[in-house]
Amino acid sequence: MAARSGGTESRASPGADLAVHVNEATGTVEVADVDAVLDLPDGDVLGLWAATRTQRVRHHGRMVESRLRFAFYGRVSTKEYQDPVSSRRWQIDFAAELVAGHGRIVAEYFDVGYSREVAWTDRPAAARLLAAITDSDRGFDAIVVGEYARAFHGSQAIHLAPLLHRHGVQMWLPEVDGPVDLTNPTHQALLMLLGAHSKQEVQRARFRTTAAMQAQAREQGRHLGGRPPYGYRVVDAGPHPNSAHAAWGRRLHRLTPDPQTAPWVAWIFTQRLEGHSIARIARMLNETGVPCPSAVDRTRNPHRPGEAWQLRTVAAILANPRYTGRQVWNRQHTPLRRTDDVVPGVTGLRKLTPSPRWAISDKPAHEALVSESDFVAAQAVSARRRPTDGARRTYLLVGLLRCGSCGRSMESQLSHGHAAYRCRHGHTSAHPVGIRLAPNLYLREDVILARALARLHTITSRDTTILEEIARLRQDPNAVGMVTFLRAHNLTIECRTTSVSLEPDHENPIITRSASDSPERRVRIPRQRVQQQKEKRGILND
Repeated sequence: MAARSGGTESRASPGADLAVHVNEATGTVEVADVDAVLDLPDGDVLGLWAATRTQRVRHHGRMVESRLRFAFYGRVSTKEYQDPVSSRRWQIDFAAELVAGHGRIVAEYFDVGYSREVAWTDRPAAARLLAAITDSDRGFDAIVVGEYARAFHGSQAIHLAPLLHRHGVQMWLPEVDGPVDLTNPTHQALLMLLGAHSKQEVQRARFRTTAAMQAQAREQGRHLGGRPPYGYRVVDAGPHPNSAHAAWGRRLHRLTPDPQTAPWVAWIFTQRLEGHSIARIARMLNETGVPCPSAVDRTRNPHRPGEAWQLRTVAAILANPRYTGRQVWNRQHTPLRRTDDVVPGVTGLRKLTPSPRWAISDKPAHEALVSESDFVAAQAVSARRRPTDGARRTYLLVGLLRCGSCGRSMESQLSHGHAAYRCRHGHTSAHPVGIRLAPNLYLREDVILARALARLHTITSRDTTILEEIARLRQDPNAVGMVTFLRAHNLTIECRTTSVSLEPDHENPIITRSASDSPERRVRIPRQRVQQQKEKRGILND
């Protein structure tokens, strides 16, 4: 038997016990006599002996080197309700058992607090592993996981396989008992089955959790976590009804009115029922110096400025049915969609849930700050001004106007009985009147249309159909025809006090200006696809 040490070889009797020894200096795995291992200085003798004892090999009395270098990947969903240390331990143990005799784990990537549904590029450790795979000097030959569901969700493994193959990296799974071979129909079927099972596990857990929380909200009125609404604070409500959870020290919680903020909630509803607008309510709160919700609770709102009341803040309070004393759950949900990443996951944006799908407690769960009748009445209040003659106004240019000073969309505004538009450059009536950087821009609709029609002579096109549309509008100027033309060709009107200009409305406009601040600037609009025809149309400013 031969064992390498310092560039020399040592021999032992052919029948001697052999133990695998990792030489960290050279990065090789060596087989040595057990007695030689025990003589190593400055090491964990017992731990090293125990580790090498389980890796004894016999191969005709010769040294056996492990050649493959593995990168281990693991994951744990949460750090609050799971033990990342023990989870990592069993995963890496399973992986080490799988690669024993074939190589050794030289790198480790472990994500804590990320669901299997999350794309690999959105998991920090997995993203680093993806970057390492594409690096020619990565230092490993294969990746290994302790369990499919710890690393992959759905078809993620199948999407990862081509990237690994392109860079010459193997993928080892315990369920395959070795490396994955996607040219093998059995391996393909197994990966699809594992992906479906991993996805089904998530769906089943989500369904059971959602059903349980709906029942707890409806039948028990239980507070299911999250920040308390403005006007309330969370207090202890006794031990958990589940004896096992109670033994672990878990307790229930409920909402109780906050003596500092609860009166202001009642005041907001009173003002709304008197017919005041949301903006006026917010402005009065700011002028009175009442701290806004994010200023009251900085611990839960470090990401918010906490400077002043906003329109959305007041609107959210007025729309929250929990102020009636009933527990309401599932007012928001997150529709999921698949991402387009290399190893895809799912993502989604939180949206409001239609009220018929809310889970409302059968009876009051906490002290009410407003009666149910007053809450319902407040939802019907509208402070929007209506014409004195009762006529319904139509604003033709909604969505087509931009402010030439700040770039904001202009909002509709009735002016002396005429349709008009304004831009307040970001100022809202929720804030006290102060110094403004620019005066408000007010323009009547008929003035804007007349100026826009006067700009039609600057537009030409390579399409004769568009030239004919322009000629008709110039011969017979009319508001409906002009608005139809603007919307058909994705044009907007950029407004200033004394002039307007026609601008392309798309993400990457190609604009050529003859003068940076001149209303006579030239605008080139890329070709548009007409819905009824397949040919492409282009519009150019002359």
